Amino acid sequence: MDCTPLFRNAKKASRTLNVLDRDLINKILLLIAETAVENTKYIITENKKDLALMEESDPRYDRLILTADRIKGIASDIHDVVALPSPLDLVLMKNTAQNGLIISKISVPFGVVGVIYEARPNVTFDVFSLCLKSGNACILKGGSDAINSNTSIVKLIREVLGKNGIDQDILTLLPAGRDETTQLLNAREYVDLLIPRGSRGLIDYVRNNSSIPVIETGAGICHTYFDEFGDKEKGRLIINNAKTRRVSVCNALDCLIIHEKRLDDLDYLVGLCSDSGVVIYADEKAYESLTGKYPSELLQKATGESFGTEFLSYKMAIKTISSFEEAVEHISDYGSKHSEAIISENKMNIQLFNNVIDASSIYSNASTAFTDGSEFGLGAEIGISTQKLHARGPMALEALTTYKWIIEGNGQIRK
Repeated sequence: MDCTPLFRNAKKASRTLNVLDRDLINKILLLIAETAVENTKYIITENKKDLALMEESDPRYDRLILTADRIKGIASDIHDVVALPSPLDLVLMKNTAQNGLIISKISVPFGVVGVIYEARPNVTFDVFSLCLKSGNACILKGGSDAINSNTSIVKLIREVLGKNGIDQDILTLLPAGRDETTQLLNAREYVDLLIPRGSRGLIDYVRNNSSIPVIETGAGICHTYFDEFGDKEKGRLIINNAKTRRVSVCNALDCLIIHEKRLDDLDYLVGLCSDSGVVIYADEKAYESLTGKYPSELLQKATGESFGTEFLSYKMAIKTISSFEEAVEHISDYGSKHSEAIISENKMNIQLFNNVIDASSIYSNASTAFTDGSEFGLGAEIGISTQKLHARGPMALEALTTYKWIIEGNGQIRK
C-alpha cells in the first residue's frame, strides 16, 4: 500500500503536540496504563495468535510473550514516565549579546519519530509513552511476527486518544510488509528520525538504506572479564545473572573472558549456569579446565564463530587471556559497544577498564543485565544506542529532543 497519506497525517498531527497541555499528556498516559491492565485478557489473546506461529525454541519467543505480569510491568513503566519532568522547553543556554539580542537555546521535540522493531510488542507501549511525553508523533513498523499483538495495543491507545480529543494520527502502525519498510526509510519529507530496534541485520539494513537520520540501537555482544584479582563469590553470581536472567535481551552475557591465572576457579564461576542448561563454547584452555567438571553435554570447543556472536539463548563463549591488555583487545575486536563488565578487586584495573573500553555502559563488579532505561532512572527506554552521536546507552525522553535557538530583539540590524 501507498503509505504517503499515513506519513502526511502523522506530520500534521505532530504539530498539534506542540501546544498540548502537559497535564493532559500525563493524564493520557495514565489512562493508557489503566487501559492496558484492564484489557490484559484481550492483549494476551491477540498475543497468543502471534506465539502460535513461532517455535518456542526461537530466541525471539521470550521477547514476544506478553503475560499479565509483563503488562503490569509495562503499566508501571508508563507511570514512571509520567513522574518524570517534561524534557521540553528547557533553557539549555541563554545569553545577551553586546548588541542587546537575547539568545536562548531551547529543547524541542524532533517532530515525527519512526521506529522499526522486531518481535517485541512491549516496545509499542514504551515508544508511544516516551514519544508523547517528549512531544513527538511516532510511526511504528513492527515485524509480521508480532502483528496481532501490536495491532491490539495500537487500537487501545488510539481509542484513548480519540476519547480525549487528541489527534489519533500521532500514533501510526504500518502494515508488516517489506515495501512499507522501504517507504518509511525514504519518507524524509515527513519523518525526522529513525530508530531501529532488533538484530544486527535489521540495524545494518536500516542504516545502509535510510535517507533519514538513524540512531542505532539493540544489538548487544556483551562481555564480562573475570580479572586476575576477581572475587569468585561475586563473579559466580554476576556471571549467572548476566547470562540466565533473560537470555533473549541485548544486555545478556555472550562471552566470559577469564585470566589464565584464575582457570582453577572457572568451574565454580560457571557452576550455576549448568542448572539452566547453558551451553558453553570454550577455547582450548577453558575447555581443558572444564572437562569433567561441567556437564559434558553442555560443553563444546569454541570455533571462530563462537566469539562476536550475540547468542540470545542459553549459550555463551569463554575466552582465556594472559593479560589485562589482551582482555581489552578481545573486547575491542568482538564487542558491539553495548555493555561490558569487569570483575576485579584491583581498583587500578577497574579504573583502567573504565577508561579504555569503548562501550555505552561499563560495569565493575555488577551484572550487565542492568543496562535498561528503567534501571537507569529513565522511566522506560526507546532503545539502547550503541553509537556516539546525539545519544548513547539507554535512550529515553531527553534523547527524543533536539533544540532550536530563540532570538529576541528590539530592532537590531547587522552591519
